[in-house]
Amino acid sequence: MQRYGGRRKGKRTSRTSESSGYPRPIDSEPASKELELPKTLTVKQLADQMNSDPIDVIKELIRNGVMANINQVIDFDTASTVATELGFTITAMADTEEAFAAYSQLDMADDDPSKQVARPPVVTIMGHVDHGKTTLLDAIRESKITEGEVGGITQHIGAYQIEYKGQKITFLDTPGHEAFTAMRARGAKATDIAVLVVAADDGVMPQTIEAMDHAIAAGVPIIVAINKMDMPDADPDRVKRQLVERGLVIEEWGGEVIAVQISAKTRQGIEELLENILVVAEVAELKADPDRPATGVIVEAQMDKSKGPLATVLVQTGTLRVGQTVVVGNSWGRIRALIGESGQRVTAADPSTPVEILGLGHLPQAGDSLWTVPNEKIAKDLIQERQRRLDTERQVLTTTTLEDASARISAGEITDLNLIVKTDLQGSIDAVRGTLEKLSTDIVKVNIIHSGTGTINESDVLLAGTSKAIIIGFNTRVEPGARRMADTDKIDIRVYDIIYRLAEDVQTALEGLLKPVQQEVVEGHTEVRAIFPIGRRIKIAGTYVTDGRISRNAIARVLRNGQLLHQGTISSLKHFKDDVREMATGFECGVAIDGFNDFQIGDVIETVRIE
Repeated sequence: MQRYGGRRKGKRTSRTSESSGYPRPIDSEPASKELELPKTLTVKQLADQMNSDPIDVIKELIRNGVMANINQVIDFDTASTVATELGFTITAMADTEEAFAAYSQLDMADDDPSKQVARPPVVTIMGHVDHGKTTLLDAIRESKITEGEVGGITQHIGAYQIEYKGQKITFLDTPGHEAFTAMRARGAKATDIAVLVVAADDGVMPQTIEAMDHAIAAGVPIIVAINKMDMPDADPDRVKRQLVERGLVIEEWGGEVIAVQISAKTRQGIEELLENILVVAEVAELKADPDRPATGVIVEAQMDKSKGPLATVLVQTGTLRVGQTVVVGNSWGRIRALIGESGQRVTAADPSTPVEILGLGHLPQAGDSLWTVPNEKIAKDLIQERQRRLDTERQVLTTTTLEDASARISAGEITDLNLIVKTDLQGSIDAVRGTLEKLSTDIVKVNIIHSGTGTINESDVLLAGTSKAIIIGFNTRVEPGARRMADTDKIDIRVYDIIYRLAEDVQTALEGLLKPVQQEVVEGHTEVRAIFPIGRRIKIAGTYVTDGRISRNAIARVLRNGQLLHQGTISSLKHFKDDVREMATGFECGVAIDGFNDFQIGDVIETVRIE
């Protein structure tokens, strides 16, 4: 006969507990009486470890005054009491949290000074598009090849290494400052020196400013490479003046920033640039312990059809070897191969050496940290602990808002208010910057870490996240991708059309008096794909919801080529012939807006709510 809610027939025993008449199972006798328990576990996990029936564990819990079901989490003390009464000797499992803290600090902890040796500097080349970054990288590579330098060049995905005057230099070939900041956003300080490339015939451009601001925010030493000196209209003095205007003062003008005049095309000044890189590296005293467990940072990753996940890792300290077990991001694996110079396999990689690794279980992300661990069990425990911490962080994530900054200023916790400023016109930047900088006091300073023209984009949000900054927009708008990223990362974006309101909010924040106020939150976007006239005066826009949701009676803005045409209320929202309250992403709907009929195919309707 089948039994419901209890154990199957044959599971009972005549042996009883001394304290009660509850029977215990014969066939659940453990092979070993020693048990290692974590800080917390579920009732079922405890039963599995003891090879016992969960019902017997629950009964023991009841005897000890604990009412718990099979999926309930119990602490170490409770679990050890139950297990001891069932005849086990208990030892505490190594604390996963302590192990996680120990391994996560490996890349930041000081190495043993007695074992430290000099390591090569890691250099990232940044700058405006078409200013010669790629040509400079090629020139550095080719010059070393033609000279036949010993050691050659390590060329592979994302990074390579050269040898100059007997010293190695590692170059990161990142797609741009966005990738640089994305890596830093994940806690990776992968760069020791940033080379800012500026064209002598073109001067400082918007991307030059962004790259410079990202490097300054990261606290990385900057070397300016004034490129294209072979051009007839090259004007290096103009470049230097523009850099000074942006707060980057070069050595010959009394500052600390080295500027080198080069021509990547003719290789003029390449030797001088490399020498200055070594000088800056020597001043920084870059050292690492090659004998400790290796840590590193992922530079790039790709999925290979035949080999699986391939990741380029920059070893930061220690020595990475074939056969070691590593934890990378939310994945782990055993290194099956290290791929180095020109695709050849190597057995080990020293500090500041870029190498491609094969053997990870999943594809990591750029900026993920790599730790070497003793075995597979520790790797799995660390992954679980990391995921638990991520889940906890998401639940208690604090926002970087102007109100929060105001409260912290009032409490004396911070003395700098970091801002990113984006405006519609170049002339507006100076006006907004001047207004904001005048608000600084002896106690609190307004720190504008980046300013520029155009829409607020994902790069701005990345920089704000890593620098704990608030984004201020003046007569501009927020790109949908940036809005989604800001909502996810809890970044405060404030857009103004009246400068005195902007100044008033920042002034109040600096005084520590800013209170939460009503603000607009973007709900979604829908794209006009057809137009249907209803009578002589009314037109319905046939649209497709591209992101978020569209609600009836919501505030709607009609955007054409990024410019605001009209703002009104959605008066009608239909799905085919049915009136609906709202439509979600991926659905088509008909939209009518109060006071607007001049729809064109390609227009974007943005809806907002007041929060």
